[in-house]
Amino acid sequence: MEQKYPVKKVNIICAKGAIEDVYAALVMGNGAVMEGIECNLFFTFFGLDAIIKNRMDKLHTSVVGNAALRLPGGMRMPTLLGVIPGMEAMTSSMMLSQMEKLDVPPVSEFLDLITAGGGKIYACHLAAQMFKVTKEDLTEHCSGILTVGEFYALAGGEGSHIIFT
Repeated sequence: MEQKYPVKKVNIICAKGAIEDVYAALVMGNGAVMEGIECNLFFTFFGLDAIIKNRMDKLHTSVVGNAALRLPGGMRMPTLLGVIPGMEAMTSSMMLSQMEKLDVPPVSEFLDLITAGGGKIYACHLAAQMFKVTKEDLTEHCSGILTVGEFYALAGGEGSHIIFT
């Protein structure tokens, strides 16, 4: 279907480091490059964990305060269960196991796919300073550490969209 105003570029901001937040950005970014759409992924604040080499494949999902989290069988996860030691690790492991069964790649491989397709990965300068993260801490897929102004300059153009996950 021919679009009157086609999307030509997506600029995705990932500010959270939970499994579900990072994968939302990665799935959308990969989908963009697969469709031939220019893609920039900008990781800020806790989203930086997705591009820090020694953290990227060890993400977790929050158990406490996650109202949509359900137990096997569909019952909502009672908040009180989240304080049990190991519950977050177990939940995260189960979630990653389900993704593996669906052949969803780990974060590091997803970044390989996105950059191989022409997508660009960037870290936020302010967040990197706040958390004392250097270029050496980041995946080799990271094209640079940008200020917000530099990201906005990169994000412009006809048919360009900014998506915040």
